[in-house]
Amino acid sequence: MADDNFFERVYAVAKLIPYGRVTSYGAIAKFIGAPKSARMVGYAMNGSISEHDIPAHRVVNRNGILSGKSHFGGSRVMEQLLQSEGISVEDDQVQDFEKVFWDPFIELDRETFL
Repeated sequence: MADDNFFERVYAVAKLIPYGRVTSYGAIAKFIGAPKSARMVGYAMNGSISEHDIPAHRVVNRNGILSGKSHFGGSRVMEQLLQSEGISVEDDQVQDFEKVFWDPFIELDRETFL
């Protein structure tokens, strides 16, 4: 990706997460070449919640926990958005996480983003 802005690289990947799937902060960080920057990916997602074209609700922590739920303007908004896409959530954790997990390394051509 020509743009060197970290947040823009995060958003470019997040926009590609398919409906009904989730990924993790760490998976995005690793994909964009910053494997120790999962927390920064979280900051990027928190800052993107008002952007309607960035599906920040589809990015969860490495265990499938809705760790960013407090940034959605209500304690259940993130959960409700995921459930509206057919993703089961119980006790703030995505169920069948491995089944609905979207790995950008598998799904995308990384060379396109570099």
